[in-house]
Amino acid sequence: MTGNEIRETFLQFFESKGHRRIRSSSLVPHGDPTLLFTNAGMNQFKNVFLGLEKREYTRATTAQKCVRAGGKHNDLENVGFTKRHHTFFEMLGNFSLGDYFKKDAIAYAWELITSPEWFAIPKDKLYVTVFGGAEVSSGNSLGMDEEASKYWLEQPVPGDRIFAIPGLKDNFWAMGDTGPCGPCSELHYDMGPAASEQGHPDCKFPCDCGRYVEIWNLVFMQFNRDSSGALTPLPKPCVDTGMGLERLAAVLQGVVSNYDTDLFVPLIDRAAKLTGVNEKKELEAEEHHRSALERRTRVCATQDYSSRHSPWPPSRRH
Repeated sequence: MTGNEIRETFLQFFESKGHRRIRSSSLVPHGDPTLLFTNAGMNQFKNVFLGLEKREYTRATTAQKCVRAGGKHNDLENVGFTKRHHTFFEMLGNFSLGDYFKKDAIAYAWELITSPEWFAIPKDKLYVTVFGGAEVSSGNSLGMDEEASKYWLEQPVPGDRIFAIPGLKDNFWAMGDTGPCGPCSELHYDMGPAASEQGHPDCKFPCDCGRYVEIWNLVFMQFNRDSSGALTPLPKPCVDTGMGLERLAAVLQGVVSNYDTDLFVPLIDRAAKLTGVNEKKELEAEEHHRSALERRTRVCATQDYSSRHSPWPPSRRH
């Protein structure tokens, strides 16, 4: 599938589930002084989530153009160092504005990703994470999201592929220090050993070496957090999901790097032609440099391991 076909398939799937297709909003948000650029699909629904606005629909789907180059949701430190981070990208999303919640959101996600009628990604390449519990503020703790885990099991996702991740870093989302917040559930794809940025030949999920790539994040906004940190259940919980088009394209097109998808290759080829760069030579030079660096890393690691595990005292090792 091409990138354009993937985008259209996503939107058509959710239209078939009663969602309104909403166009991507401006990269410069209107009427929101808290944001310099639109950085997520939920930005244009922010006032709906806060209860300040009501729409004529309760289900929506978008392919939102985003920029993340600063602020809370910032991937800038990873851009250029990984195969999957960008400052500009498209976020595919479905939103429940007080309509369905965890059960349907999880069922929709699994159907779209694995069904032969849609993306048909092999189930044995997928892993799921759920919120594993954490102290969300001083003196206020929240337990594991047992409800989300139960609904994944019903798909059915094998229990040994569902991981509860404790803490607030990856599986809990908040709009700010106060306001709507809730646990997240993520879908990860196993890109294989070739994708490991640390050369791991046989690591296991949830290793963070680059082999296991998050492709979809389902956010369940079910609480309101006040200035004291106390969590109060929202009267109408909402769903906000985000899936990177570029990452999904890499999966469906069978490449390790987002930059090798049809979303980037024509742009890179055109830029090379305009600047007179020989791509083949540049790639060969880069590969030579990477291989030399990896060899040095392996030698240093071997020497360090030998030094720490040698039966001889330091004075007799040489």
